[in-house]
Amino acid sequence: MVRALIGLGGNLGEVRERLDAAVASLDALPGVAVVARSRFYRTPPWGHIEQPDFVNAAIAVDTSLPPLALLDALLATERAFGRVRDGERWGPRTIDLDLLAYGDDVIDDERLAVPHPRIAERAFVLLPLADIASDAVLPGVGRVGDLLSKIDARACTPLP
Repeated sequence: MVRALIGLGGNLGEVRERLDAAVASLDALPGVAVVARSRFYRTPPWGHIEQPDFVNAAIAVDTSLPPLALLDALLATERAFGRVRDGERWGPRTIDLDLLAYGDDVIDDERLAVPHPRIAERAFVLLPLADIASDAVLPGVGRVGDLLSKIDARACTPLP
């Protein structure tokens, strides 16, 4: 089993309910067990900023799936919950599931890059990750808690 870290988010519709259902769906997959889950955070949009705020979270899973099979499971879950990838980056979305880290692996190919290449810049990723894996060391990047301490996360707020 490998510990993988997954970022979750969305900003269209009933995001919290959709993310809850997506986590349950992932936990039900053979070879995937959700072992930790962060709080929800309200976060400002990244990139194209004229859109609603996002709701973001993170989960840790123990998995026997190889990295590309886990990525495929995340993409299938997105589609099952209404995500349509239309080519627009950083636009509004019903759901977004990102494989942020896969054990100690460093992968950089046309389908998958882990640790996620922009993870150290993104409070909306690091805040929820710190809830569940503050001491996790992302290979070639650093410890989650240290990365979070170096960025401004004041615009991200925990949701009740």
